[in-house]
Amino acid sequence: MGETKKRGRKPKGPALNTETMDFQYTSTTNAAQNDVPIAANDAVSKAAANGDANNPPPARRGRGRPRKAEAGQLEDMEPHAAASPEQRPYQNGGMALELALQPVEKWESVAARVVPAMDAVVKVFCVHTEPNYSLPWQRKRQYSSSSSGFIIGGRRVLTNAHSVEHYTQVKLKKRGSDTKYLATVLAIGNECDIAMLTVSDDEFWEGVSPVEFGDLPALQDAVTVVGYPIGGDTISVTSGVVSRIEILSYVHGSTELLGLQIDAAINSGNSGGPAFNDKGNCVGIAFQSLKHEDAENIGYVIPTPVIMHFIQDYEKNGAYTGFPILGVEWQKMENPDLRLAMGMKPDQKGVRIRRVEPTAPESHLLNPSDVILSFDGVKVANDGTVPFRHGERIGFSYLVSQKYTGDTALVEVLRDSKILKWDIKLATHKRLIPAHTSGKPPSYYIIAGFVFTAVTVPYLRSEYGKDYEFDAPVKLLDKHLHAMAESTDEQLVVVSQVLVADINIGYEDIVNTQVLAFNGKPVKNLKSLANMVDNCNDEYLRFDLEYQQMVVLNTKAAKAATLDILTTHCISSPMSDDLKT
Repeated sequence: MGETKKRGRKPKGPALNTETMDFQYTSTTNAAQNDVPIAANDAVSKAAANGDANNPPPARRGRGRPRKAEAGQLEDMEPHAAASPEQRPYQNGGMALELALQPVEKWESVAARVVPAMDAVVKVFCVHTEPNYSLPWQRKRQYSSSSSGFIIGGRRVLTNAHSVEHYTQVKLKKRGSDTKYLATVLAIGNECDIAMLTVSDDEFWEGVSPVEFGDLPALQDAVTVVGYPIGGDTISVTSGVVSRIEILSYVHGSTELLGLQIDAAINSGNSGGPAFNDKGNCVGIAFQSLKHEDAENIGYVIPTPVIMHFIQDYEKNGAYTGFPILGVEWQKMENPDLRLAMGMKPDQKGVRIRRVEPTAPESHLLNPSDVILSFDGVKVANDGTVPFRHGERIGFSYLVSQKYTGDTALVEVLRDSKILKWDIKLATHKRLIPAHTSGKPPSYYIIAGFVFTAVTVPYLRSEYGKDYEFDAPVKLLDKHLHAMAESTDEQLVVVSQVLVADINIGYEDIVNTQVLAFNGKPVKNLKSLANMVDNCNDEYLRFDLEYQQMVVLNTKAAKAATLDILTTHCISSPMSDDLKT
């Protein structure tokens, strides 16, 4: 894991203020307007899913720091289309006309090469049924969306993961066709924001050639983004160039992977559509754009190395296993005094390990203050970068992301002025507060009206909106940004809310407070808490909470009152299905 970027504060500059590029939203009711661009996890989307796009539910009360009004606040962009040369005013007579026509000839030549591949671009229709993380025993109202995708070899279709998140039904429609075909989701890669689909109907695959993938483009290479964005029902084509190639923050996956920045217009509904080079080969998948008042036409594309990693991972393992991490947090070694203190020679470069993930497979080999000199034979610079291409450098986390889960890598470190080498096994990241629930419904446990649940990023977003990093309680944010899981099954358990009843008088105001211990025993995860409470034969149930709070209930009275409380709130079970096994 490369240098950790703190998410508790929004950066002042626009460089990292990206949002998942939204599919086109269509409510199953008439409550939401169809011409509003909706981000994948936008609060408007959630409000519309509850049947009221104009009156979203108020955020839950928290203890977080107040949200500041700042210039870098993210805002939804209006759908934008680049003006064609014919639309520019002719200020200098015939000279302006001649100049205006020159780009048109170049654009037509590019479009002509892309046209054959456009038949492989499909429109994706998805019905979503999102869990209600605040009321985990039920789901929200279903809603519909449309996005883009494209056909690849092996009778498969690629689109974005956020386009089919919490899917109930997925349909595909080919260009020029009036038929929608039922699709099956084969794999969803939340980290890389890619999903793979297939269609069982043979008719769907007739007369369509799969898209061919091209190499990673260079800066200023022409790209053409094809898809079905908002503003119409037919296919749309926008063009631009590659502006930047670097490690990007993938908003949907909460990860950092290689990405392309382009200046082609990417609007709501473009998600999952291919980006072609001037030879008609696919060089990426449109997936997010920059929302900022000082930025225009900045879109981001998932490049072919990430796409091929996803495809080969699925073909190798029969399922998506994810992108591995080294399992360390590191510090730059640009300060000369720091390098001397670490025992580095003038010709040695590297980065200092700050912390090691306890859940990493080889966590016992690496120690804090070790200096990583090289990864798989590639020397790491003092700023954490490695050579990429001619004239380019990139974060060494790119080398890690090229590996697969379970692979090993040769890591060379400096410890006490001695060079050590190990074959480190790589594994996926185990977060204390997961960024996704992998399609599983949220877990919960209820006793005497106390609703216990495990904290996830979707839960925080459900409770506090898309600005949860400002509005959530400080204690939870600190755990989210800095805490590491000590074991693979560790969870952060909180009292989500208290369903008011006579048994819990005086505890009604406890909201989203972490449970530290039960009857003197530490709470490791939600399942262990449920087992301890169900098997408790003591006279009292005692819960030690964050902020030095304590909850004490009579054991027999609490268990007896639970059934009446469940009946009152129409809750079928005191615990989620995953806790029953």
